[in-house]
Amino acid sequence: NSMAIASHLASVGATRDVLSRHGLATKHSLGQNFLVNDAVIANICKLSEVCEEDNVLEVGPGIGTLTVALLPRAKHVLSIERDPDLPAVLDETCDNFDNFTLIGKDDLIAAFGKQTVEASEAPNKFISNLPYAVAATLVLDYFQRIPSLQSATVMVQSEVADRMEAVVGTKDYAAYSVKLQLIAKATGRFQVSPGNFFPPPRVTSSVIRLDRRNDLGLSAEEIANASMAADAAFFPRRKTISNSMKGYFSSRGEQGKAIAAKLPEILAEAGIDAKRRGETLELSEFVELGRVLAKAKAEE
Repeated sequence: NSMAIASHLASVGATRDVLSRHGLATKHSLGQNFLVNDAVIANICKLSEVCEEDNVLEVGPGIGTLTVALLPRAKHVLSIERDPDLPAVLDETCDNFDNFTLIGKDDLIAAFGKQTVEASEAPNKFISNLPYAVAATLVLDYFQRIPSLQSATVMVQSEVADRMEAVVGTKDYAAYSVKLQLIAKATGRFQVSPGNFFPPPRVTSSVIRLDRRNDLGLSAEEIANASMAADAAFFPRRKTISNSMKGYFSSRGEQGKAIAAKLPEILAEAGIDAKRRGETLELSEFVELGRVLAKAKAEE
């Protein structure tokens, strides 16, 4: 059969069965939209290029719809589920695999600290149908805090995917776009309409793949400084960079006020016209602005 099934759980019937067997059929507070189209699962596996060398990190496995497709393809899958009702379900749906670790805490760093994850199992791929409320934050956070992570292939709201891959000068280009793009870049994407979920969500979703970038040659400190510059430059959006940054630093204590007073010199040294708007700055300009800001802070 050339159309092999990626996930036997990716249908409304199978999903309802599992939920009712565990008495969860009516638990709407789960706020979850289960993926019920196997072709989408197969496409996630394809886009992520998951293979037997991979240690995969998954957040929000739900009943294991994507997990059961990842387990036979990966070396190891570490899933993090906060909902206390779901480990019992995952015990059943992922029972056939010995390369599966489930942790109930959504703090992965605690897991590393407790050695739940051996060094040899440090995740190199993050593959998830993410809980939408935390998706943007988690992706950036994990790229920043988990050096072993080389790519993320994640289902997010389409608006979030737009921000993740937004280019300079467009309406979606925001502080978040800059901070993420200093570390990772989008290498693929496909849309997933509401009808692929049970129950259907009110939003359109996208699966986007982001690969860690090493082409910018930036240190962790340079990335942190450029990220601070981005937060300041878009505070708020669509104001001149000089006004946005003044607002940002004025509200940050004595040191911030001192920086705010020196902004004309700081912008001049970074070679940035004070009348420009944050959304017109290239990544390289944020790096330079971050460098000058860090120097000014050190002098305070």
